[in-house]
Amino acid sequence: MSGDVVTRFAPSPTGYLHIGGARTALFNWLYARHHGGKMLLRIEDTDRSRNSEAAVDAILDGLKWLGLSWDGEPISQHSRAERHREVAEELVRMGKAYYCYATPAELDAMRDLARSEGRPPRYDGRWRDRDPSEAPQGQKPAIRIKSPDDGHTIVNDKVQGTISFPNADLDDFIILRSDGNPTYMHAVVVDDHDMGVTDIIRGDDHLTNAARQIIIYQAMGWPVPQMAHVPLIHGADGAKLSKRHGALGAEAYRAMGYLPEALCNYLARLGWSHGDDEIMSMEQMIEWFDTADVNKGAARFDIKKLEAINGHYIRHADDEALAKALIAILPEIEGGDYYSKRLNDRNRAQLVAAMPGLKERAKTLLELADGARFLFAERPLENEPKAENILADGGRDTLKKLLPDLEALADWTLEGLETTIREFSDREELKLGKVAQPLRAALTGRTTSPGVFDVIFVLGREEALGRLQDQLG
Repeated sequence: MSGDVVTRFAPSPTGYLHIGGARTALFNWLYARHHGGKMLLRIEDTDRSRNSEAAVDAILDGLKWLGLSWDGEPISQHSRAERHREVAEELVRMGKAYYCYATPAELDAMRDLARSEGRPPRYDGRWRDRDPSEAPQGQKPAIRIKSPDDGHTIVNDKVQGTISFPNADLDDFIILRSDGNPTYMHAVVVDDHDMGVTDIIRGDDHLTNAARQIIIYQAMGWPVPQMAHVPLIHGADGAKLSKRHGALGAEAYRAMGYLPEALCNYLARLGWSHGDDEIMSMEQMIEWFDTADVNKGAARFDIKKLEAINGHYIRHADDEALAKALIAILPEIEGGDYYSKRLNDRNRAQLVAAMPGLKERAKTLLELADGARFLFAERPLENEPKAENILADGGRDTLKKLLPDLEALADWTLEGLETTIREFSDREELKLGKVAQPLRAALTGRTTSPGVFDVIFVLGREEALGRLQDQLG
């Protein structure tokens, strides 16, 4: 295929960019980029009661954070209502749709009768061939499409295969309500056609909609886009994904310390695969992605797998870029103000210097922040109970003996510090841990941290010796 491919991501602005929507956007973006085409963005905001500008902003922010750029300006579906009405009226003129004057009471009675007879509650076509002159006084009509009476509507789907829908099951559905507003079913078709969309990639909960939308395409004589209906994401227990499984907004994953490239990598692997490859760069995903390789079965969301992939990206990230990413999310994370208030040029530089040791132990930016907490601590340190116990149980005595060696050390390098501490340990006939544990406790006020040699080196001579002197009184 050439650059003629056009996909679209079309979220409803009722909340944040949730994880399922993020994957749909990613699949559309990858497919478009793979074919040298475009991904357009349409905000499906026809339901004015449920939409908000804040939700639109959150969706755009989520896409930008994930690195999923769209082509052109976002299109508001609501702003195109006049065009939707125009097409509906054109279908009436062509004899492919008709005015329906059935009252709400009639429609209710129709449904009740169908249920009592064990039939699905469908519109019975009573206005399909009647003249509008028979319309009740003052009753505003809806416009209904004339669905084929018999036969089947075929959806040729690139994921689900060929699916046949009996036309008898589709009935003459409404395309324009009696208040003049288009239905979702109709607006989507008009928008996709006018936007030049060639490929529709969306959740398989839209599969039945696809059959109805094809009827509108065919009635207008418009080409039907290629369709790919992707299975929804389920939780690890096989149930439909909910908040308890991790169905949160993109902004929540950012605040939980996930890197956007890791989340994209994980989402791409939810229902799509390329051999046994687990870790993929964006460039590789663009090169390899094809809807033909999307699984038919539902993918299961596994937060542990996401953590593992995120840990890989953290370990392989550039130290300075990782420090910037951590500092950027401080306002969003719980306890982030602890770091923000203490942030200065010195501990920024220390943070970058500490990254090689910090990132080996962290699976998220939150764990990275926790590991870096010692850099932001103010003197004198407030020891955690376990750290204080180590110092009180002979630890301070050991450090009093070690302190002169450290004060005399001219070569304050990682190698110089390690040599000095190991030589002290040998001389005092102590296991290295018996020196490292109280040293860690005194320098960080905690019992867990990056390697103690990294800690003492990154703190620098003045700060490290100052903290030791504080602890030893």
